[in-house]
Amino acid sequence: MSDLFADAAEGRLADVAPLAQRLRPSSLDDFVGQDQVVGEGSALRLAIAEDRVASAIFYGPPGTGKTTLARIVAATTGAAFEELSAVSASVADVRAILQRARDRLGGSGQRTILFLDEIHRFNKAQQDAMLPAVETGLVTLIGATTENPYFEVNSALLSRTQIYELQPLTSDDLAVVVRKGAAHLEAELTDELVEKISHRAGGDARAALNILELAHQSARAEGVAVEERHVEDAARKRPLVYDKGGDAHYDFTSAFIKAIRGSDPDATLFYLSAMLEGGEDPRYVARRMIVHASEDIGNADPRALLVAVAAAHALEHVGLPEAQLNLAQAAIYLARAPKSNAVLKALGAAQADVKELGALRPPKSLRDAHYFGAKKLSHGKGYVYPPDDPAGYETDYLPDELKGKTYYKPSGNGEETTTRPQQEEVEPPASAR
Repeated sequence: MSDLFADAAEGRLADVAPLAQRLRPSSLDDFVGQDQVVGEGSALRLAIAEDRVASAIFYGPPGTGKTTLARIVAATTGAAFEELSAVSASVADVRAILQRARDRLGGSGQRTILFLDEIHRFNKAQQDAMLPAVETGLVTLIGATTENPYFEVNSALLSRTQIYELQPLTSDDLAVVVRKGAAHLEAELTDELVEKISHRAGGDARAALNILELAHQSARAEGVAVEERHVEDAARKRPLVYDKGGDAHYDFTSAFIKAIRGSDPDATLFYLSAMLEGGEDPRYVARRMIVHASEDIGNADPRALLVAVAAAHALEHVGLPEAQLNLAQAAIYLARAPKSNAVLKALGAAQADVKELGALRPPKSLRDAHYFGAKKLSHGKGYVYPPDDPAGYETDYLPDELKGKTYYKPSGNGEETTTRPQQEEVEPPASAR
């Protein structure tokens, strides 16, 4: 009886499934976008057509075609196709599939392709259980993941698979998808509505079709054609793909810092907004700005560090959402400030000498001379007190083995001048003499 109901349910799925599921392409001819992966003459397209797909991982944001590509392989291959979701699969499930693959290969010579959705959710033990089968060719593994596989998949498994990165669909690609969806629904859409849906989908084909379907249902309930208000109501909020602990975290942080370094305040504000909207820890953003103030601005504008630290303090006192203004003000200041990495380079050069030569002792003239007996050791002998004698400003204070070495080389940008500032004559305190 249960099989009877299951068969009936299977037959009715086509009527109740979401539009994105009903329109899932079954061949590469219907597949939209990702020309860099499956364009005419590409290695993967030829491999699919010739049924010789090797183990691979499809990696990219939601709605870019990862599962669809796997199902196209399933529709074109002569191999048995097994499917698992890493969310619910266990080691026992993997071993059962491997046993069936072994039986097929031994009995009829048929190959097995295993599609593993959300492969990043497999733990180390589960990945290790699969490794021998992939290595020997018992199964061809096709994994799909929204996470960077280089962060989430064992290196041994990575070395035996080809990584294909799928990009968010372009507005033109999404327009094609939306028009196909509209034709299926027999819905009339203006070019402006197609563009709006494509724009609001955020590179996600599934999101585009979901917006279209909901807008169409709302309009049909009112007995009118789809209008802009229906699309706005269906879209609500543009999908924001941001994983705080993974790929997007590092990519957006990198772009944020590089935009500041490149003196682009507009890009800086965009990436800052994307991180904060995505739920990034604002303290992390503030810390990165403090580091950047010394790393890429330094003494070209010494106030940059003060501004960055002040923004971090403001964040602690004010909190979000108001402190977004403080972070934005500091980010714009850093982006517009003159740039210099002289501090970074100087520190690196000094650290390299310390690592190679060790902590070389200071010259005796610079050593502590305040205790009894220090003079007998010649500590402090020959020291020239600069406020009394300007010659002290020209003294080389490095250890004897490094005399003449220059670490800090001012860039000449902003306030970072290449000459030493003039020293004012100041009456020295008695304790310093």
